[in-house]
Amino acid sequence: MDWYPRENYLKKIRDFYHTTDIIKVITGVRRCGKSCLMETIAYELKESGILAENIIYFDLDSKDYNKILKPEQLEQLIESVSAINGTKYLFIDEVQNVKGFETVLNGFRGTNEWSIFITGSNSYLLSGELMTKLTGRYIEFEMFPLSFEEYEDIKKFYGKEIAPDRQEELQNYILEGGFPRTILLDNMAAKRRYVQSVIDEIFEKDIRRRLKIRNKSTFETVQKYIINNFGATTSLKSLKKAIEKTGTPISEATIARYIKALLDAKILYECPRFDMKSKKSLSGEKKYYLSDTGFYYVQNTDNRINFGPVLENIIYIYARSHDYSVSVGRIGKLECDFILRDNEMRYSYVQVAYTIALSKDTEDREYKPLESIKDNYPKYVATVDSLLQKRNGIEHINLVDFMRKGKNF
Repeated sequence: MDWYPRENYLKKIRDFYHTTDIIKVITGVRRCGKSCLMETIAYELKESGILAENIIYFDLDSKDYNKILKPEQLEQLIESVSAINGTKYLFIDEVQNVKGFETVLNGFRGTNEWSIFITGSNSYLLSGELMTKLTGRYIEFEMFPLSFEEYEDIKKFYGKEIAPDRQEELQNYILEGGFPRTILLDNMAAKRRYVQSVIDEIFEKDIRRRLKIRNKSTFETVQKYIINNFGATTSLKSLKKAIEKTGTPISEATIARYIKALLDAKILYECPRFDMKSKKSLSGEKKYYLSDTGFYYVQNTDNRINFGPVLENIIYIYARSHDYSVSVGRIGKLECDFILRDNEMRYSYVQVAYTIALSKDTEDREYKPLESIKDNYPKYVATVDSLLQKRNGIEHINLVDFMRKGKNF
């Protein structure tokens, strides 16, 4: 097998390999590795004894199948291989290219002869009216670009050098980003060109085709501003004010529409804010994180790292890739960087900082929000410090070592 196996995702999907009544939906930003994940699943099926002829793969973005745009065309394509005996394992890449694909796939799903896997690069895949027909009949597996532990693993897999100094390796990850294809490129200029091509592809295939954007330059102004200010608390009002300072007149409604396009295309993720005293979500102000830090650095020639938002972004993607729900917590006037909740409804709390070793004031600032939380769930201060401490039951972790081991919070 020539591609790196993304075990974090494979272990979630394996229980459903042979399930014919549930469609397996793999979502994620373009070029994050969805196609290779499906090819790995197909490889594992063959290794387990499934005949090659029972494994069917259609990439609807490829030259062979990119004219399959209507549901009847998709139905005919699948019907052309339906005579094969036994369970058929159907893989369809970029299925959202076919408007109305849900009805077709639901029909084949209902025969109990097909184990169906599909991918899509944007949230439109699961937001259409027809998708309601599949409610309870599909399961979504959301995929992200490489998390830090995957970044090091894939470098080992392809025989690429890993920096001996852990902070240097973390900086390499931050500057290069986590798109798997960049690992095979040997210089930063090539890596940046590749990430720019991903942004261009997303705009053409996932945004422009779906939204009637009259002024591309205005959209790019909003996109650049949001990407450049990831991790900052923002509101539509403050965004409008900041963007209009650049000389671009814009309404809050247009900004909201453009942000939704970036969220749907999975360039951005919205992290909700939660008031821990009232136990209610806070509307208005939000934080946005990038699916990949490469999106920031491709737009900026400056390689200096603002570790505050960058480390938050890395923890956010790491936690999401490990199946945590993530929100920002407010406790009175204090703010907890992240509240994490796992699938068993267990919570943990994380403060993120580059270091707390420089001053007692910095240490107190990071510990204070966690000390004000009066439950018994785990609490962490995550830094890059080598000397670690414990204070009032709060665990101080080196985030590089923590992520290298693939630990759960």
